[in-house]
Formats: sequence, C-alpha cells, structure tokens
Amino acid sequence: MRPRLATAIVLALALSASATAFVQRGGGGRGGGRGGGGRQQAPAPRPGGRLPSYQRYATFEDFDGSFQFCRLMFRNASNGDGAGWGVDWPRADQNLSIRLSELTRTPVSLDESNDPKSLVITPTMPEISHCAFVMMTEPGGAFFDDQEASALRTYLLKGGFLWADDFWGSYAWDFWESQIRKVFPSGQYPIYDVPLSHPLFREMMVVPTIPQIPSIGFWGGGSNTSERGADSAVPHVRAINDAQGRIMVLMTHNTDFGDAYEREGDNHEYFERFSVPGYAFGINFLLYVMTH
Repeated sequence: MRPRLATAIVLALALSASATAFVQRGGGGRGGGRGGGGRQQAPAPRPGGRLPSYQRYATFEDFDGSFQFCRLMFRNASNGDGAGWGVDWPRADQNLSIRLSELTRTPVSLDESNDPKSLVITPTMPEISHCAFVMMTEPGGAFFDDQEASALRTYLLKGGFLWADDFWGSYAWDFWESQIRKVFPSGQYPIYDVPLSHPLFREMMVVPTIPQIPSIGFWGGGSNTSERGADSAVPHVRAINDAQGRIMVLMTHNTDFGDAYEREGDNHEYFERFSVPGYAFGINFLLYVMTH
C-alpha cells in the first residue's frame, strides 16, 4: 500500500472521531460493554425472549442487500471465563459499521433511528444463513450444545465466518478450544497462527503487527496492555480454514478489538493508540469476508 494512501486513511479515521461520538448519542452509548464503570450485562439468551427496544433478533426482512453486522448470542458456562455475549454490544457493532461505510463504498443497512443495524442471532436460528459473518465476544465463557455446534458447522462450511474476540490467558483459550472443537474436530481442522503475510493484514491497510488492545477500563491511561499479566502477554490472531484454505473461524486472543470500536469516542489517547490499528484490522477483515 502506498504511504500517501495509508496516511490519508489514518487521517480520515482521526477526523471522523467526533462524528462517531455524535452517532453514539453524546458518547454515552447504549447497551453492553466495558468501561470505567465496569461491566454491563446484556440480556441472557432465551428462546422467544425479548431484547431491549432498540435491538431485536434478526429476521429475514432485515437482510436488504446492504452490509449487516450479526452478533452471536450464546450461553455462558458456569466454569467458563467470560462476561457474556453482550460485551461491547451494540456500540462496537455500530461503530465498525460506520467506519466501513466511511472508508469504503460498502452500503450499510440502517434501522429506523438511522443507526447501523446490529442484528442479534443465535446459532440455531435459520436467519444465520444470511449473515456474511457473525461476531462473538469473550468466547472463553461460551457453551455450545450439540445442536448449536452442528448448526454453526453447517453455517461455516456453507461459506460463513465466525470472529471470536476478547479472551485472555491460557484458561480462557483452553475453554474456548473445547467448545470450538465441538464444531470442528482437531484432526481435520487444525488451528494455526495467521502469518502477517496473510491478506487479513493487508487487504486495504497494512497492519504490521498484531495489536494488543486492552479494555479501556483496564488500560486507564497507563502503559500496561496485558489484562492477565504474563499469561496473556502475547496477542494472537488464529484461524481455522476450510478444505479450500478459506478462513472460517478467526480468533483474536489476548486482545480486545471490540473495545477499540466501542470506546473510540471515550478517550482521545485510547482512540489514537488502539482504535486506529483496531479499525485497520477490522476493515481488512470485513473486506476479506465479503470477497472470499
């Protein structure tokens, strides 16, 4: 990528920060997430349950040909390591969608309030087949039963993508691996570290290193970025491929891209240090999803 173009993209991100803060309704935002005030819990998944009035489960009518951000709702295991499916939701979903519309020509689907849609989906809902990708946060606490694992496997083998983000340390990794192995057995579907030469790191913007992005509450303006100390010191981008070499499952471990998106308008230093590289990778990922 030419240096002039890279500089222009970074400048566009910085200049549009204030616009995003306005979209976030004054920077306070809505829904789940982590910040200085601690964790906020999104509703637990339950069949036929209701979501807050500003969000709802996906329906087939939502898929209008524009980009849709699909958020995967899942159950938490009692012995898992995670705060639930709704961490960073819905602000991260909306902000990443806004950036996609600003930095590319991709049309983004809007709701009746003119906000980007964040569609909540469960693994067994038939509407998942219309999602270009699904994102889940804090997968170190997730639990899939046999039906959910089978539904995810079908979705992914038919061309879907799953991005699992924001889990820290060896225990969370081991627990997540035990769940994703219900979907894809280890022998046929190895997990590997994605090399920096992969298109994910240069689809539109060059990402020279894997950024370690802490939650804004953990960071607090300090220099420490590893939320679990030595046990999470090294960030990883890992993946599972299909038989043709296409990434089906992306796993960003020991880093929190979701907070880079959700909290971009809360602190300018956090934005410059973590949101800019977070968006560079996130936009690359979305373009990879839509072209592979």
